Amino acid sequence: MEKLYSTGEFAKIAGVTLRTIRYYDKIGLLKPTKILDNGYRKYCNNDLITLQKILSLKELGFSLEEIYPLIQDNDKDSFKKSIVLQTNLINQKIQKLTALKESLKATEKILTKNEIAWDKIIELIKLSSIKEEIINHYINAKNLETRITLHDTFSINKQGWFPWLFEQIDFSTVYRLLELGCGNGKLWQYNSYNLRNREIFLSDISNGMLEKVKQNLGNDYNYLNIDCQNIPFKNNYFDTIIANHVIFYLKNPHLGLSEITRVLKKSGTFYCSTYSKNHMKEISDIVKNFDERIDLSSISLAEHFGLENGKEILSNYFSFVDIKKYEDELIINESQPLIDYILSCHGNQNEYLLNCLKDFKFYIDNLIKQSNGIKITKDAGLFICIK
Repeated sequence: MEKLYSTGEFAKIAGVTLRTIRYYDKIGLLKPTKILDNGYRKYCNNDLITLQKILSLKELGFSLEEIYPLIQDNDKDSFKKSIVLQTNLINQKIQKLTALKESLKATEKILTKNEIAWDKIIELIKLSSIKEEIINHYINAKNLETRITLHDTFSINKQGWFPWLFEQIDFSTVYRLLELGCGNGKLWQYNSYNLRNREIFLSDISNGMLEKVKQNLGNDYNYLNIDCQNIPFKNNYFDTIIANHVIFYLKNPHLGLSEITRVLKKSGTFYCSTYSKNHMKEISDIVKNFDERIDLSSISLAEHFGLENGKEILSNYFSFVDIKKYEDELIINESQPLIDYILSCHGNQNEYLLNCLKDFKFYIDNLIKQSNGIKITKDAGLFICIK
């Protein structure tokens, strides 16, 4: 029979305060394994795994809200994955701290000469946001991978979005290509063309994402940290530009499209993907039925720039605009990948779901059982534009 510990015993074994354990219990971050009839709370050895994850991730800079979805499982496999994650994040932190230390030493040498190098001050400020940068990169990369995985796993169209998108690009006209918002670089895993005599620039607003892409793809590409509302290239530089699910994130799409057409050559091609208002609509309905307060996105991205209004917007900048639709749908028969997807969204869902993930999983499991899988509409496409 597994040994159970009182709250006090558990806190003492773990080397944390009783107040900490009680607080984590109160907010639902670490609930006891058993609550006896008399109200006494009992913890088991597996709860130590959850506590280790909480304390380590908190030390690395994660907020308690960000920790919730990372600690739902405490079996051996999930613990092993968590240890690998923690190790990778610590290695990144060491690299950043080493760079900060070297910059501090260089700045100290300059100061001994009674000079102030403002470029060094700026460098120190940037390097000092170590925790925030590492955590933001990890969360952004994980959320992106979670969303891609759901589509890869449960899509009816087995070709897959990225191979299909790659197939639409006319590489016979490509000599200088820029991808805006390359994300994890998955589009380029499917390259089947000769890079010789071609310049391919992969850009993203996240330096951390670019570092990961460079590790995956190597030195055949150029990597740039770019905001596509301010592209640092001269006029008429590229013959091809790609923006895969990017334009609807821009605060000012017109500013972004003006920059894109500025750096695109005459007769150059702009490949621009988006989706409609119906895309993945069932997922929003599912969470609304569970808790009507939940909004998975603070704004409707498709209303900002979608299949319904995209051609009209793009026609202000391009002489020719065509659209190709990607035919697909999802049949989801596992609850956890769908829950992970929902938690990765940009809305307020974590505020209402993190304290009741077990109830939410039970709800999703029942929906899958009732319908023999949850059918999700996919309505995405690609605008092909000629300047």
